[in-house]
Amino acid sequence: MSLRTRDGLGGRAAIAGIGATEFSKDSGRSELRLAAEAVRAALDDAGLTPADVDGLVTFTMDTSPEITVAQACGMGELSFFSRVHYGGGAACATVQQAALAVATGVAEVVVCYRAFNERSGRRFGAGVQHREPTAEGAALGWVLPFGLLTPASWVAMAARRYLHAYGLTPEAFGHVAVVDRGYAATNPAAWFHGRPITLADHAASRWIAEPLRLLDCCQETDGGQAVVVTSLERARDLPRPPAVIAAAAQGAGRAQEQMTGFQRADLTGLPEMGAVARQLWRTSGLGPDDIDVGILYDHFTPFVLMQLEEFGFCGKGEAADFVAGRRLPLNTHGGQLGEAYLHGMNGIAEAVRQLRGTAVNQIPGAARTLVTAGTGVPTSGLVLVADG
Repeated sequence: MSLRTRDGLGGRAAIAGIGATEFSKDSGRSELRLAAEAVRAALDDAGLTPADVDGLVTFTMDTSPEITVAQACGMGELSFFSRVHYGGGAACATVQQAALAVATGVAEVVVCYRAFNERSGRRFGAGVQHREPTAEGAALGWVLPFGLLTPASWVAMAARRYLHAYGLTPEAFGHVAVVDRGYAATNPAAWFHGRPITLADHAASRWIAEPLRLLDCCQETDGGQAVVVTSLERARDLPRPPAVIAAAAQGAGRAQEQMTGFQRADLTGLPEMGAVARQLWRTSGLGPDDIDVGILYDHFTPFVLMQLEEFGFCGKGEAADFVAGRRLPLNTHGGQLGEAYLHGMNGIAEAVRQLRGTAVNQIPGAARTLVTAGTGVPTSGLVLVADG
């Protein structure tokens, strides 16, 4: 089992292409069109055509099914199509599923995509509005009557406990926001291009759900992002340097819920990400000291700190100082706080750019990147490395 032993996927597939639409607050077009634009851009980047594609992977909570995207892009027959559950936790898992299909010969070229009008259309930050009854949704019945209605309010519970346990103030979260917005300020594709912030700006932003302020919460975005996965051998023959998938993992913790696991004995960590971390390190043979760039899912700043601790970059309660000391380049595209909120797919693209040496905020010599997906839910992660 991969929870205890190294798996055999590492090094057998690679990301060969990335593509995106612009990131906006009002795209003015359908989510299907956004998906098709992102997919075609990724294929163009890879030097491939829709006719080369035989697999598609996306998320649930998505209005553009695989077969519809295939039709819109002019693809032919598909031998593999899949959707991964749990919102942003699915981002890296889409690449894992694509790599599994490629490594086992089920498909040769698989495109992973995410596209939505998440600002002008359905806003995930609006929280619970209408839900059909489900077994997993029953957990919300324990928190909704008490006013915990939005993702920010759910994260605030864990954030408050984290601050209390380690004797910190909300300024600890501000370091993440400042780093992300600093990189976004120099990224022309970012929504907050040209708009860095300071710790004072963070402290002056309004409360959303104490101890979370406005600048602790990611933005909402219209847009699309896609990545192309194929075998490492085929990727080497394509125009762009391959980003080798050295390890890919999913993780769900004991007594896992979707954002509301308040019954756990310890609210200061992310057990689901701990499971991912152990699998990624074991399979890749790497560790925290080997990573050149970290692209950590940043829908809310406190969970970035907890992720750093789960992956062993620093001790428990030490992540704020770790970020403030700039000991690891983090979210060099600006993250979801600064560039765009595409449920983590734009973070995967940034990791690829860093390995290619084409990132706007390029880290010299970047050869090993860590990418994570949404936290507080069953989640996933990737270690991507440069070829050779």
